[in-house]
Amino acid sequence: MNDRAMNDTAPPPLQGLRVLDLATLFAGPLAATLLGDFGAEVIKVEHPRKPDPSRGHGPSKDGVGLWWKLLGRNKRTVTLDLSAPGGRDVLLKLVAESDVVIENFRPGTLEKWGLGWEELSEANPGLVLARVTGFGQTGPYARRPGFGTLAEAMSGFAAVTGEPDGPPTLPPFGLADSIAALSTAYAVMTALAGRDRNGGRGQVVDMAIIEPMLTVLGPQPIWYDQLGYVQPRTGNRSANNAPRNTYRTADGRWLAVSTSAQSIAERVMRLVGRPEFLDEPWFATGAGRAAHAEELDEAVGGWIARHDEAEVVRAFEEAQAAVAPVFDVRDVMENEQYRALGSITEVEDEDLGTVKMQNVLFRLSETPGAIKWAGRAHGADTDEVLTGLGLTQAEIAALREEGAL
Repeated sequence: MNDRAMNDTAPPPLQGLRVLDLATLFAGPLAATLLGDFGAEVIKVEHPRKPDPSRGHGPSKDGVGLWWKLLGRNKRTVTLDLSAPGGRDVLLKLVAESDVVIENFRPGTLEKWGLGWEELSEANPGLVLARVTGFGQTGPYARRPGFGTLAEAMSGFAAVTGEPDGPPTLPPFGLADSIAALSTAYAVMTALAGRDRNGGRGQVVDMAIIEPMLTVLGPQPIWYDQLGYVQPRTGNRSANNAPRNTYRTADGRWLAVSTSAQSIAERVMRLVGRPEFLDEPWFATGAGRAAHAEELDEAVGGWIARHDEAEVVRAFEEAQAAVAPVFDVRDVMENEQYRALGSITEVEDEDLGTVKMQNVLFRLSETPGAIKWAGRAHGADTDEVLTGLGLTQAEIAALREEGAL
């Protein structure tokens, strides 16, 4: 077990909460992982013959998918064909003893199987049902296939990402899904708090992946509404301050510099030997500096190019200016700050011995989160979970014969 706690005797904050993870790829399952990291009992429900595709995504070792080891941590795994009568009946039994269901089927799919909100809430009036889809449960796009990539495109993110003379740029990882996962975990906890204040009655969370991306992009809508302003692509530069860019050192390393605060901008220019800029009227505002980004980049980039990384970082630290190296994963794994925080942890694993992965998301001083195990085999806990529901071995065998398990 790997925890991020000062107090390792207190029970985790979500202990006693049961979550059914019916979702796949990636927002819904990651939301369930985040809840499991802080003590929720998470039961991952997968189709008997079509496991969560994340098991096969990305690199594997000895035939074991590594992404799944992260996404499936702290989850017990069962198999159920929800479209089969036996699978439907078992799910309703699970729902009756659970607090949360997270699903990401296209709108109408659960209803087609007789597992819509009406049936689920009848089985458990206190249930919170989190429905995570590309475009939400209503509207003209609701039934379209929706993935994070489409949200990154439609939210406005891709339009402002990339060089000014280049194409809109998509992230090389699941950015929209990950932000939607964080948002879904927050939404679930908000709905549970509402249940506590609403006589124990549950509700539906309608999470459209396009919306959290829109939220984190900041003031674009109000800028457009009030000024007609459409944010352009500016590469690494900002329209709100300068210098702000990545710069290459004499030993070939890349460093990022940020001057969001006026005082930091002044310190940087003194450090690089160009204090005369501070006397320019335009230097007094972030927008003014951004309009002169070319001159400021030449000054900062030229100075950094004459020094090694260690020299630059030391000088910036002494000047109390903001700088950070551009890391790849090799740097992250070895970095002293990440080590001090415990950001990467080692987990015992039944397939691979030990694996390193990101630790739980944040530190709580009294009720810690913990990683109890990495992602388990497909259906590994089916018999145990069903036996816990009161099913006999004969009934479980009959469900397997039916193809429901």
